[in-house]
Amino acid sequence: MKTRFVLINTSHAGNVGATARAMKVMGFDDLVLVAPRWANVLNREETIQRASGALDVLKNARIVATLDEALDGMAHLCATAMTPRDFGPPTRAPRAHFADLLSKKERDAESGQGLRPDSVAFLFGSERFGMQNEDVYRCHVALSIPTDPKFGSLNLGAAVQLIAYDWRQALGGFAVQSATPEPQLADAAAVAGMLRHWEEALTDIGFLDPASPKKLMPRLNQLFNRAQLSPEEIHILRGVAKAMSKSALNKAMPDADKTTRSADTPAAQ
Repeated sequence: MKTRFVLINTSHAGNVGATARAMKVMGFDDLVLVAPRWANVLNREETIQRASGALDVLKNARIVATLDEALDGMAHLCATAMTPRDFGPPTRAPRAHFADLLSKKERDAESGQGLRPDSVAFLFGSERFGMQNEDVYRCHVALSIPTDPKFGSLNLGAAVQLIAYDWRQALGGFAVQSATPEPQLADAAAVAGMLRHWEEALTDIGFLDPASPKKLMPRLNQLFNRAQLSPEEIHILRGVAKAMSKSALNKAMPDADKTTRSADTPAAQ
């Protein structure tokens, strides 16, 4: 579905850059500015800095004189307005409206009535005054981002980000990109070898009685299976087992030395 973001009478250049960035991270690139304060706003330093790399969105953005020009070709118009009005389009939360909008699209397709709407425009008003009544009246819905009733003021860039995110999620969203490679699981032989090593170490420190092992090792086997160990983690656990055995041996050595010295010393005359 074609998506357009429309900023009306924007007064701060930084908000244009923030809007471009918010759009790009959600995969949108159609930005239209209606009579912004600065004629060169797309090239201003603050705009470029706040865009933080979304320069392609700024490059493709258009500046027009009227809202009619900005909405050319768009079928479904969504105002973003919080100010109560005597009448006008229904006020809805973005997620609920997007779900209904896309459900209607699917029903229309199944009934053979065509895909309507095939395009959506999100309108954002001036930072100081919001949207004018006449602009809101021509929209199909007024989207209201659920906020704390005592403080609902949102920065323009933040509002665009929230709307863009909810709309992208409604359209299917993007897969989460893992920051780390998919872990490789240790094979059964590696787990079995590690368990044998632990059995020896637990015996060395006196935690496991070989004559009466009960179900300690099978339970540890189940525990490690649930942990889905990687080869690196197997290596770490083997290192722990080795350290336990070494510690037990070191503690035993002083007693052995005393016994040896006592046997070598002549009896008192």
